[in-house]
Amino acid sequence: MRCPHSLSLSLLALAVAGFLPSTSRAAGSAKIEARVLRDSVDGQRAPIIIVLDDQADLRQAPRMRDASARGWYVYRTLVDLADRTQGPIAALLRQRGVAFRRLWAVNAILAEADRALISELSARPEVRVIESNAEQRGIEPDAIANVSPTPTILPITAVEWGVQSVNAPAVWALGHYGEGIVIANADTGIQWDHPALKTHYRGFSGGPVSHDYNWFDSIHGVSGNPCGSDTTAPCDDQGHGTHTTGTVVGDDGLGNQVGVAPAARFIGCRNMERGKGTPGRYAECFQFFIAPTDVQGKNADPDRRPHVINNSWGCVTSEGCGPTTLQTVVENTQAAGIFVEVSAGNSGPRCGTVDSPPATFAVAFATGAYDSTGRMANFSSRGPVTVDGSRRMKPDLSAPGVRVRSSVPGNKYASYSGTSMAGPHVVGVVALLWSARPELSRQIEDTKALLLASAIPSGLVGTAELCGGISSDFVPNNTFGAGRIDALGAVTW
Repeated sequence: MRCPHSLSLSLLALAVAGFLPSTSRAAGSAKIEARVLRDSVDGQRAPIIIVLDDQADLRQAPRMRDASARGWYVYRTLVDLADRTQGPIAALLRQRGVAFRRLWAVNAILAEADRALISELSARPEVRVIESNAEQRGIEPDAIANVSPTPTILPITAVEWGVQSVNAPAVWALGHYGEGIVIANADTGIQWDHPALKTHYRGFSGGPVSHDYNWFDSIHGVSGNPCGSDTTAPCDDQGHGTHTTGTVVGDDGLGNQVGVAPAARFIGCRNMERGKGTPGRYAECFQFFIAPTDVQGKNADPDRRPHVINNSWGCVTSEGCGPTTLQTVVENTQAAGIFVEVSAGNSGPRCGTVDSPPATFAVAFATGAYDSTGRMANFSSRGPVTVDGSRRMKPDLSAPGVRVRSSVPGNKYASYSGTSMAGPHVVGVVALLWSARPELSRQIEDTKALLLASAIPSGLVGTAELCGGISSDFVPNNTFGAGRIDALGAVTW
């Protein structure tokens, strides 16, 4: 049953709001994350993110009703701050002969450094923290993802069970398919010309294809990858990204309907190398989505930013990702009016297993997974969030994530499982909602509140679970959040 009190959408919005970065400052070696210290022993050079203390204050952005003005304001504020403040650190790195890459979506610099240089950097007053940029697996282990692989060459004429479960066809019947909405996918890449995806790619309108402003690759200097590095055209080196994109928009036009919002358009960014990511790669993709560029990385244009981003990956804290790593970049992305959806993780059913950024953040909308019977998946991570001490309730809600059939490279289809598969259903619902109710477009907190208020809370567990002192008999909770997402309920609320 629901908690015995009624909240208006505005109060719910306040409950899920709050995205200002921390301004706390540590001193000296206390600024260096433990993983960085481990990786820089015995003269080794560790991959690091040097986060500056001065971060942008974007509090006025959500109050801006002009979408174009909001996008440009966020972009220019972030770039101007980086340009003003990064010079001394950049000069020091050049002096030491250290290659580096500058970020502006968060005021930070990526580099590799030995312990002596790391210590020197940490002693500087303008440096807030030095975080690890080590590579780690960002997607489900094969034992979870491939619960039921069913690759097929020929399409199946059907609306997939997950699409039906979120009530997308009922919204289609009202005449709304996601028109006018651009979704973004940050993942292992995308086979953009898959039959289920080709006509939905923003860079293709029936004539010559253009990847300018529609694709970015954050994989640099990697050898042996089937896609290479710094690609200027979409490529998927693992298959995960093509699958998650299909669940949002996939439809081959012949009745094979795997996507929730088949009239939405998509753009993409490769942020993992065969399923392995780094905080720097993740941040670069968020940066591209805030202000897309041409394929040379130039001529940024915030007016071409997407409406909603699917993030079916996690930055694992047990492998060295700090609890607040990436928090500011996610907050800044939302400030630009972009809905940031994230997968809750696959470490369930134990409580407290929503433990990897960005699912742990208050600002990110985290999705758990249920199966075709409507029951929560055993693997779906449960809250509360304990890694940052917040005991924040997560996931926010749940969506189909077991044996989800979608597009995979090679013009094929396959069924995979994981909260990675659940998240794209939420992204598709947001696309349907904003297409049907354009007054909500880029109004992030109102949209979150509406999704939570219209979710279906019943039937997700058999025996009640107790996580964080909250029984799953009460809603919201740390097992499935507010319930099962409902596209029709949100559109007609």
